[in-house]
Amino acid sequence: MTNSNNTRNFKIVLLGEGCVGKTSLVLRYVEDKFNDKHISTLQASFLNKKININGQRINLSIWDTAGQERFHALGPIYYRSSNGAILVYDITDEDSFQKVKNWVKELRKMLGTDICLVIAGNKIDLEKERNVPIEEAESYASKVGAIHFQTSAKMNLGIEEMFINLVQRMLDKSEEQNAANKTLLSRQSSQRGTVFVAENDEQTENTANVSKSCCSSG
Repeated sequence: MTNSNNTRNFKIVLLGEGCVGKTSLVLRYVEDKFNDKHISTLQASFLNKKININGQRINLSIWDTAGQERFHALGPIYYRSSNGAILVYDITDEDSFQKVKNWVKELRKMLGTDICLVIAGNKIDLEKERNVPIEEAESYASKVGAIHFQTSAKMNLGIEEMFINLVQRMLDKSEEQNAANKTLLSRQSSQRGTVFVAENDEQTENTANVSKSCCSSG
């Protein structure tokens, strides 16, 4: 989406289990802050971030969602209009990685390929406690059309690169959709012109028949 001053607007949603570090990733990226104490997100909240890529002004609305199971039913309200999603898991928690797979299925089912996906293996500062092999995570990401990143909000690793990669892909997707829409509109316009001419021909023929009928009856 583009507004009047040529700024592109994109919405990104972060999904994943509680305690995987979604809020920490957002705060590190937007405000360059990190809090050692766990911040439990009870409902969805969002932060804005303005960036510039190759001279293109971008406004990001980044939605941080709660990880609790009761939130799951509310998910569609928040991710329905998203251009991109970051699915976060904790590299020390195998179950959090399995839950990411559920989110991917849901997003692909609801939004198809319209949404750009990133899978983030967070807390790589705890590498010694890793329970999710990198190869497994990267293989899965590739299979579902996502890009896998390893991040640490605590050490500020991989976060900037992850967001920039996602934004670039959203820009590319937007350009593809705009080009497809222009082609579709051009086709529809051309078809409308053809139909219009055909209708006129038919009307002319009907008028001629009516004239002949009137003449013959006289």
